[in-house]
Amino acid sequence: MLFTVLTGLITSSLLVPFGKLIKTKWSIVLPFIPVILFLFYLWHVPVIANGTNVIQHLAWVPSLGVNFDFRLDGLSLLFALLITGIGTGIFFYARSYLKGHIYFDRFFAYLLLFMSAMLGVVLSDNILTLFVFWELTSISSFFLIGFNNDSKASRSSALMALSITGMGGFFLLAGLILVGNIAGTFIISELFAYHDQLVSHPLYPLIVGLLCIGAFTKSAQFPFHFWLPGAMKAPTPVSAYLHSATMVKAGIYLLARFTPILGDTELWKITLMVVGGFTMIFAAVHSLFRTDLKGILAYSTVSALGILTFLLGIGTTDALVAVSVFILVHALYKATLFMVTGIIDHETHTRDITKLKGLRKVMMPVFIASLLAALSSAGVPSTFGFIGKDLIYEATLNFRESWTIWLTALAVLTNIGLVTAGFRAGIKPFSGKLPETFQQASLPYQSMWIPPLILAVLGILFGLFPGVVGDYFTHQTANAIAGGETDMHLQLWHGFNTVLTLSGATLAAGVALYFANNPTEEKLLALERFNVISSQHLFRQLGKGIRRASSWYTNKIHNGYLRSYHLKIILFAELLLGYKLWLGGPIQIDYANLTPLSWYEFGIAAILMGALYIIVTTKSRLTSVVSTSVIGYCLCLMFVFYSAPDLGMTQFTIDTLTTVLFVLVLYKLPPFINFMNRGVVIRDAIVALGFGIIISMIVLRVLYEPTTTDISDFYGENAYILAKGKNVVNVILVDFRGLDTMFETVVLAVAALGVYSLLKLRLKSSEKE
Repeated sequence: MLFTVLTGLITSSLLVPFGKLIKTKWSIVLPFIPVILFLFYLWHVPVIANGTNVIQHLAWVPSLGVNFDFRLDGLSLLFALLITGIGTGIFFYARSYLKGHIYFDRFFAYLLLFMSAMLGVVLSDNILTLFVFWELTSISSFFLIGFNNDSKASRSSALMALSITGMGGFFLLAGLILVGNIAGTFIISELFAYHDQLVSHPLYPLIVGLLCIGAFTKSAQFPFHFWLPGAMKAPTPVSAYLHSATMVKAGIYLLARFTPILGDTELWKITLMVVGGFTMIFAAVHSLFRTDLKGILAYSTVSALGILTFLLGIGTTDALVAVSVFILVHALYKATLFMVTGIIDHETHTRDITKLKGLRKVMMPVFIASLLAALSSAGVPSTFGFIGKDLIYEATLNFRESWTIWLTALAVLTNIGLVTAGFRAGIKPFSGKLPETFQQASLPYQSMWIPPLILAVLGILFGLFPGVVGDYFTHQTANAIAGGETDMHLQLWHGFNTVLTLSGATLAAGVALYFANNPTEEKLLALERFNVISSQHLFRQLGKGIRRASSWYTNKIHNGYLRSYHLKIILFAELLLGYKLWLGGPIQIDYANLTPLSWYEFGIAAILMGALYIIVTTKSRLTSVVSTSVIGYCLCLMFVFYSAPDLGMTQFTIDTLTTVLFVLVLYKLPPFINFMNRGVVIRDAIVALGFGIIISMIVLRVLYEPTTTDISDFYGENAYILAKGKNVVNVILVDFRGLDTMFETVVLAVAALGVYSLLKLRLKSSEKE
């Protein structure tokens, strides 16, 4: 499984040096990468269908509990098949859609990176590696959404998506760490045994809140939903892949995966039901006012994600079975409709449904795919969408008796909106008489219309043979979500009952609404008057407020003056250390036990004070630097007097080097110091004296702290045994604190590169101005 995750990452990196080859005849190789991965996971279907999970463990950073742990069960297999299967269609589709594009190779590098990140999310059995791949999906989707980087709207949409999902990732990380620390393990499959311990923990409400924020932001739940419609500025292959079957369902996957770990509580259920329920009806209503095909599909996607969240909140066996089926239902018809939208835009250069009609006469295969997908989205009998809709109604009808009517009514109203939206996106552009404007439109490359046609046909075949789909795919998915056996058996016909009546009423109402209410620009503008109270507007205002606060903070604190930085750092240190000293109470000094001062110590102190006096009074920069070095050398002698020659030599070396560097830096500066006003000098003197007094008090307190040598003894005894080194200090730096030393080395290397680049910088005269 690790190989399948790394395949996309490795290939993505190879597209950087070999991108020119990919732009030519070798581009045909790209779609076969997801094909191979799809066949690999398809080969595991019989194994998973029998209830056997495939587990892979590879040590990565075992000391930190971070390993490559992968687990293939019903839930992860379904998502892996969607990621690679629909990914195959998208790769063939995008190869023709973006043919001749200047950034053709770059697009597929981003797409491969995203595919690998999504596979990593759904396959990870370690919550830390899951988070790493989770963030990688946000980063790669940022590149994909902002692919048309010459468009300001695309850049803005990409930044918005990254901001929302990145913020959610921060909260998710906090929640995952809390879960791992409470349970004592970061292995997801081991967390199932800690359900009772986690839900009874005092931090359980906080964990649920953090986890839900992470999932809601990624899966576009209210009030974080607005980034997804905004992301429609991305090329259509991106929308078809990310916003129908993969990225936006990552949050759904997370909630489904943690349902047996954190679910089955009132807090969990109410949170998901309220947020999901409001999101699904809110987005369904919004989809009715959109005139842009992508806008309709975006809001209907948000609504479908709300349905999945809503069902996970209900949490009954019927609801979890409905989740497992509807994930597949939605992915099939929504990916098809997005690809059809891309074909329409590619051939007619518009997505406005008030202008589009009659396209069936020039795009018959595309129309067939679109029609089948629209029928599945509407839940017409014999389609897979029909079974998915029935299962939703069964879940609401079989929930708590007092809630049945309200939940079912909410589901019916939502589905009516989705029926209408599906017909508008899938049927309206092809019905009616073909305008002269589109007479020149034609059927695109086969690689563009065959993938959506295949997905649409699968939506019909799965509906005709639901038992096969249930036995081999969704049964084990439902079991994984429920954390036990669900005894799921899908059937096309359940007889005449309440569920069938509701499905028929939904379909009839949706069709009636489709014919009765046509969206127009006037209606859309009337709706946009309420944007002032929308969550998007509020988030933008919050962003502006943060920007203003950041500007104020930067101008006041980070004003570019080194002396200002020093002053603030020292003041903060004084406050912190002073507060700590105050908490410790008065300092008791036993003068009898203090070592008497020798004459040479008095002499060194006198020299030090004299150098200090020269520093604060001289107007010569060079004199000030030399006097500073005298203070450093005095400290070297102090180290030598107190039996620390190694520290003395280190101090001597550093002080000498510092002096030389100061002289070189100050070489071109004016030779005299321009003193600031007297008030500033007095202020700095007070701050400096205060710092010196606090440090002296700390030293006196340390003298009377009990001395323990446990740490020193450990390093002394184990330096040679464990690290094979006799120099204890070197062993500590290189072995015991090797990671810390490595990062310090990296910091120094980065600083050196920065200095080198500044030395080599050659500005033009216009740039200097």
